[in-house]
Amino acid sequence: MFDALSERLERISDGLRSRGRLSAGDLDEALGEVRTALLEADVEFSVVRAFLEAVRTRLAGAALSQSLTPGQQVIKAVHDQLIEILGAAPLKVTYASRPPTVVLLAGLQGAGKTTAAAKLALWFKQQGRQPLLVGADLQRPAAVEQLRVLAAQAGVDVFSEPTDPVEVARRGLDEARRLGRDVVIVDTAGRLSVDAALMDEVRRVAAVVEPHYTFLVIDAATGQDAVVTARAFHETLELTGLVVTKLDYDARGGAVLSARGVVGRPVVFASSGEKLADFDLFYPERMASRILGMGDVMTLIEQAERAMDAEVVAESAGRMVAGTFTLDDFLAQLAQVRKMGSLGGLMRLMPGVTREMRQAASNVDEREIDRVEAIVRSMTPAERRDPSIIDGSRRTRIARGSATSVAQVNQLLRQFSEMRKMMRQMGSGGAPALPPGMGKLAAAVKARGADGLAGLPAGLGAAPSRPAPPPGARGKKKKGGRVTPPKQR
Repeated sequence: MFDALSERLERISDGLRSRGRLSAGDLDEALGEVRTALLEADVEFSVVRAFLEAVRTRLAGAALSQSLTPGQQVIKAVHDQLIEILGAAPLKVTYASRPPTVVLLAGLQGAGKTTAAAKLALWFKQQGRQPLLVGADLQRPAAVEQLRVLAAQAGVDVFSEPTDPVEVARRGLDEARRLGRDVVIVDTAGRLSVDAALMDEVRRVAAVVEPHYTFLVIDAATGQDAVVTARAFHETLELTGLVVTKLDYDARGGAVLSARGVVGRPVVFASSGEKLADFDLFYPERMASRILGMGDVMTLIEQAERAMDAEVVAESAGRMVAGTFTLDDFLAQLAQVRKMGSLGGLMRLMPGVTREMRQAASNVDEREIDRVEAIVRSMTPAERRDPSIIDGSRRTRIARGSATSVAQVNQLLRQFSEMRKMMRQMGSGGAPALPPGMGKLAAAVKARGADGLAGLPAGLGAAPSRPAPPPGARGKKKKGGRVTPPKQR
C-alpha cells in the first residue's frame, strides 16, 4: 500500500537534488508532482487541494530552512502535512470510570468489520482487559458464526441471539455487566452501500448502548467511495475515529487520507494482515515516514519483540559474534525472521533501504527460502555443526534429499562460509560500517535498552565497536602514508 505514492515522492526529491535553492518555479513543479501523486493514490480532490495549500504555506519564504536542500525542504513539508492529515498523534484509549467501556463498530459490508471486531477484542485482552463481543449483525448470513469462530481463536466470549439487532445490543450490554466485563465491542450490520435502513438501524443500536467510542471500519482499497461512506456515517453517529483494514493489500491508500480529511477524525487502529495479531494502534508519524520511504524503525522493533523468541535470538547472536555460528543457528534465525512476515514487508520498515532494494525484496519467492531450509534439514547434525566435512558425495546426497541440485547446495555453503567469516571479523572488532539509515535503527534499539536489542535479528542492532589500542601504542608512518602498528617486544 502507498507504494505508488512513495515512488513518485522519491522521484520528486531526486529531481530537486541538484538545485541550489527552491525557486517559485521549482515549488510549482514539485507541488504539481505531489498533486498527481495524491490523485493517482485515489485521494479525494478537495482533500488534495487542501493538502497542497497547507504544504505551500509550510514552504513559504521565511519558513524554509537554510540547512536543507530543496528536495529535503519539499519532502519535510509533505512529511509534516501527512502527519497532520493522518491524525498528528495516536489516539489514547481511555476507559469508563463505570465499566463497561462500550465500542461500536460500523461500516459497509465487506470492509472487514467482523474480523476487525475480533482483532480489537484481542487487542483489548492484551492490554489486560476483559472484553465481550456482541454480535448485532443479524443481516448477513453466518456473520455471528464467523464472529464466534474468530472470538474462539482470541479467547473471547460472544453474546448474540436471533432476535432484533437493537435488542441484542441491549441484552449484550446487560450480560457484560452481569459477567463483570469491562469492555463491550458491538459488531453492527453492514450493507453493500449506504442506505436509509442501515443508517436507521445503526442509529438505534447506538442510542441503546451509548458507546464511548464509535469507530468506522473502512477498507483501504475502497478509494474515493470512502468519502461518501465516512461522511454519511459521521452525520449519523458522530464518529470517534477510523479503523482501517487491509493495509497489506496492493491498494493505493487514498481511502485513508480521504476519509480522515473529510470527517476530521483520526485513524485509530490499522489492520495489516489476516492474522488476529496483525492489528495495532495507528501511528501517523510512522505511516508518514513509510510513505516517504524513510522506514519505520519502531514498528520493526515492536514486530521483532512480539514475534521472536528473545532467548533463541540472543543465543544465536552470541555464537555469531564468537565465530561459532552453525547451520543449526542459521536455521533458528531464519525461523525467527519468518515469524515477522515477508521479506518485502520487513524491507519497507528498514531505514536507508533504496527503492530498488525494496522492489527486489518484494520479488523474492518465499519458496526459495523453503529450499534453503530443505537443504539444511537434509544434512546430518554433524554436517550442520561443521560444514567443512561436506565433501562431494555428501553434497550429492544432500541435493537428492532436498530435491535440489548440487549447484544450489554449493551456493548455500559458500554463502554461509562468507557470512561466518564476516561475523568473525565483527567479533574481533573489524565490523563493516553501517549502511545509510541503519544508524537510526541502531540508535532506536539502544534507546530501548537490552530488551529491544534481544528482540531483533542478529546484525540489525548496532555493530560492535573496534577495541581501543593499548596505551602507548602509536602507529609509525611509513613512506606512502601507511600506518603500521609497533613491533611487539
